[in-house]
Amino acid sequence: MQTAHPPIWPEVLGRFTWHDLPFVRAWENPTASEIIGAGAASLVIIGFVVTVTLLTRYRRWGTLLEWVTSLDHKKIGIMYVVIALVMLSRALVEAVLMRMQQAAAVGNPGFLSSDHFSQLFSTHGSIMIFFMAMPFLTGLINYVMPLQIGARDMAFPWANSVALSLTGGGAILMMVSLVVGRFSTGGWSGYPPYTGLAFSPDVGPDYWIWAVTLGSIGSTLAAINIACTIFKFRAPGMTYMRMPLFCWTSLCTSILMLFAMPALTVATALLALDRYLGFHFFTNDLGGNMMNYANLFWLFGHPEVYILILPAFGVYSEVVSTYSSKELYGYVSLVLATMAIAVLSFTVWVHHFFTMGQSANINAAFGIATMTIGVPTGVKIYDWIWTMFCGEVRFAVPMLYSLAFMITFVIGGFTGIILAIPPLDYVFHNTLFLVAHFHNMLIPGLLYGMLAGYTYWFPKAFGFRLNERWGRVSFGCWVVGFYLAFMPLYVLGASGMARRTHEVFQPEFRPWLYVAGFGALILLAALASLVIQLVVSIRERDENRVFAGDPWDGRGLEWSTSAPPPEYNFAVIPHVGGRDPFYDGKRKGGYYERHAFYDAISVPKNSITGLLLGIGATAAAFGLVWHMWWLAGISVAMSAYALILRSFVRFSDRTISGAEVTETEHRWHAALDAADPTPRQLELTHRNTGLAEISA
Repeated sequence: MQTAHPPIWPEVLGRFTWHDLPFVRAWENPTASEIIGAGAASLVIIGFVVTVTLLTRYRRWGTLLEWVTSLDHKKIGIMYVVIALVMLSRALVEAVLMRMQQAAAVGNPGFLSSDHFSQLFSTHGSIMIFFMAMPFLTGLINYVMPLQIGARDMAFPWANSVALSLTGGGAILMMVSLVVGRFSTGGWSGYPPYTGLAFSPDVGPDYWIWAVTLGSIGSTLAAINIACTIFKFRAPGMTYMRMPLFCWTSLCTSILMLFAMPALTVATALLALDRYLGFHFFTNDLGGNMMNYANLFWLFGHPEVYILILPAFGVYSEVVSTYSSKELYGYVSLVLATMAIAVLSFTVWVHHFFTMGQSANINAAFGIATMTIGVPTGVKIYDWIWTMFCGEVRFAVPMLYSLAFMITFVIGGFTGIILAIPPLDYVFHNTLFLVAHFHNMLIPGLLYGMLAGYTYWFPKAFGFRLNERWGRVSFGCWVVGFYLAFMPLYVLGASGMARRTHEVFQPEFRPWLYVAGFGALILLAALASLVIQLVVSIRERDENRVFAGDPWDGRGLEWSTSAPPPEYNFAVIPHVGGRDPFYDGKRKGGYYERHAFYDAISVPKNSITGLLLGIGATAAAFGLVWHMWWLAGISVAMSAYALILRSFVRFSDRTISGAEVTETEHRWHAALDAADPTPRQLELTHRNTGLAEISA
């Protein structure tokens, strides 16, 4: 039992004590667990100091301010992806620590305390879902979707900035919890009574509540923006049945977010009322009922699985079609399957608590619904296979991720059918079998898709290709590491090993845990390879420029501009006459229409108010965590001031002159004239300058 420490200057610092600093805890109790915690906090501080030092030394504060105040959907999309990759790094290291602990703790306590281990699985899950997966998919949608529909920006550029700031604020709270205080031990789902005041009176659950609340509000704003952009800003001729599949999955994802995220926000808000004001929504007395929380959370949680998966399905559709040099097979069936998945995703949440006491009839109904949702998913797999059939398939890195996904995802789908049968779920519930299934769906279904999209669209965003060799190394490590890290968990789960186990008492589990631990290390190598690939690609960027903008013989409108695209995206809004307008237009000739002079274009001005609102919300959340009521009050006032200040802005756009647009477009067309069309066999070499050879 931990000793209570008196707060220091409670009127100002709230409930903060010196013992809330990991360095103090490591000094007082120098165990391996505390030293690791202090080391993690040191890395956060060192990373912050190094970033500030580099920005100062190279005088990049102005550039940073320009980016974080930008309303350009492309810059906002890139910043979302940066957040996702940073948080992926932390969450993956935590996963490796958990696997190493379990491998080392067969018959002994291992090197992590049980409390530290519980914090790790809570932060790992929370980060991977809310601050890796959600920013990654939102970033890709932000960057690509407006280009694909022929729009110049999102419907609500300022709201886009606010959504980014709130998501970033939640991620910052997660990182701050490493340096000040502790995190929740209640898991990524935050179930009471584990996160209730009686069970966890410390700051951990409060960090979780406010970080997730900021992220969920940001995601709701992003969803409104995505849906309105697709509904209202499509180019002339871009009917719904001519939209790229990635736009369809983005639309369905945004609708799911609109209906699912409020349930999460309500759940965290009610949990906060329980903890801060003594309400009893989720307690065992005074009318409370914990199952209300379970239903609210999984009303969000299962649609959330498809919020994560559907954008990846859209990426695979784009990648498979492009690298097979074929029109996407079964377009209509893919659209219908996407909509069916979106609808059915709201009918399956009870399968997350088959063992919690509802009737057998209810369990059977939700079990059948869970199996049914596998049908439209199977339709997609078959359509992608038929797209590749008789196509000119090129095995570039995005295509490799797509192929690995199809094989691995089907395996995960089979195990999902097993868990959809209530009697079998009673056997496997709360074991590592469930952990293996969950990761079997989300790693190939989400992470491979996001990495495929990152590799596929990187040249469009930055104007140079990623290094292919290091991309293949990273791909190989992700795939091999996944199979080694998670397939043993099926065996362990079927043998009865519970998930979230800190110490293992069955020596027969040791070989499987060693294999899983080795797989986790290979996944860490995959992340390292991804970083090396980026560093090498930046170093070699001049040799791999693709300014002409079409390195893969792309099909959609996003490939019809320079790489990177100009701020205004399109000098002339395109008119769409088919499902693959750019691909078909190139083959008919004359797609790159030139004008002697272009009209002026209005684009959104930079605005600091979205950033200020996000900073205020984050500071308010930190104040609420530590009961620094003065900080919370001032920060809420700051956010309100930013909102009011924005309401007085009369001129929110700036004009790019016709002369500047003309100069930009003529420079790009000159590059097109100078580029040597690249045949497919050479598209991964230095010969590729962004103009693909047009084949029949």
